[in-house]
Amino acid sequence: MNRHGVVMLRPGRLLWGWWVIAVLAIAGIVRTPSVYAQSTGQALTHALDSAARAHVESPIVPGVSVAVVRGGEVLLQGGYGFVDLEWDVRTPAAGGASYEIGSVTKQFTAAAILLLAEEGRIDLDADFTEYIDFDTKGRTVPVRRLLDHTSGIRSYTDMEVFGTLSTLELPRDTLVRLFEAEPFDFEPGTAQIYNNSAFFLLGLVVESLSGQSYADFVQERLFDPAGMTDSYYCDEVAMRGGRAHGYDAVGPEELIRARYLNHTWPYAAGSLCSTVSDLVKWNRALHGGRILSEAFYREMTTSSPLENGMSIGYAMGISDGMRGDTPIHSHGGGINGFVSMLEWYPEHELSVVVLQNSAAPPGAGALAAALADLVLGPVPEHVAQPFDGSLAELEGTYRGIARGEMMQIAVRARGDRLEFMPEGADAPMVPTHIGDLTWATGGTRLMFRRVGDRVRELRFTAGSAHYVLERVGAND
Repeated sequence: MNRHGVVMLRPGRLLWGWWVIAVLAIAGIVRTPSVYAQSTGQALTHALDSAARAHVESPIVPGVSVAVVRGGEVLLQGGYGFVDLEWDVRTPAAGGASYEIGSVTKQFTAAAILLLAEEGRIDLDADFTEYIDFDTKGRTVPVRRLLDHTSGIRSYTDMEVFGTLSTLELPRDTLVRLFEAEPFDFEPGTAQIYNNSAFFLLGLVVESLSGQSYADFVQERLFDPAGMTDSYYCDEVAMRGGRAHGYDAVGPEELIRARYLNHTWPYAAGSLCSTVSDLVKWNRALHGGRILSEAFYREMTTSSPLENGMSIGYAMGISDGMRGDTPIHSHGGGINGFVSMLEWYPEHELSVVVLQNSAAPPGAGALAAALADLVLGPVPEHVAQPFDGSLAELEGTYRGIARGEMMQIAVRARGDRLEFMPEGADAPMVPTHIGDLTWATGGTRLMFRRVGDRVRELRFTAGSAHYVLERVGAND
């Protein structure tokens, strides 16, 4: 990520999922305003089509496939730009190309675990080491803490060694032993950091309990029942008709072929391939009660609080979030050469799917948000609430572990407002006070927390992030 919050791919760092959205939120990225259109018909379809066409005008966005489906009505489904730049192959007009979907894979892994739970083969509250071998260094890590990124286990994609390992053909146990040896980032259930190690382990649990490979289980128990005929476990060398080629950005106007990645390693955290039409089918099947029972569907889509009772916005492999006042279940993905976004708005039975064949900004999430704005209207601004305390009490520097690095934010009072300056940023965030000790900007919440009679913590939450930043130099 550069200082402006633009996500760029660097060798050894793979963009697998929701942390990208969290970073964009903290940077204060604002979507281009779009025209609200509640009605159906040609005007709405034209507006959606125009937004998708504008998206591929960027020199570092080769192509996208998109689908916007409300109820049984297809508002837009199509392809834009190119699936292959070297041969000038345009994206199929029907949007039928397959893409690597990265961390959208995680909701399939979560559904697989919950199917096994329905069948009584796994207990979500049991320590996951009852099902596979792993040294938790004396800690108890319930299965559900793997599913919502609150286990505290170090994520392997944040380890420097993974940049080398990612291209090699080695036993899966090689990777497990590497991140098993790392210290925990936090005690289980006390914070939330996006975690690919957890979903790697969940894939091993699926294989251990089912007696099938992860790929076969997903095919038979998820893809086939949902009617997803063009979805599969990705392979970096196999030939596959209709597959989009991926690209990485190396500058504001330059692309290269996607850097090599052995698909032994994304695995149950990010190794599935799919199409927009298949992902619409998945939304209908999952959220329409054809995959899980009602009870286990609620488990999957309802977040559990942290050990201290604080809420998070991520359930099991999928968000449990709000778009303004509208519930949304969604997940993004990012992997070498590809970014993706899959959204479901239950109150509107609305699917929004964007698959892009470059890991370049503004990304699939930005286009998905613009398309949702056109259908549902823009997200309302936060309503400012008066703060009757002392802003000076909140001033200070707060520091804590985030995803793969330390996060530091300096907080300063400026008249009747607070400014939040992340380390390395060019300009501060100026969020809105929305009540108590909480400020908000976009989908990001910044919550101060008292310990005893003093403010000693700043909680940063966005998507699948709940970082605990401690006040530096606070007196006891």
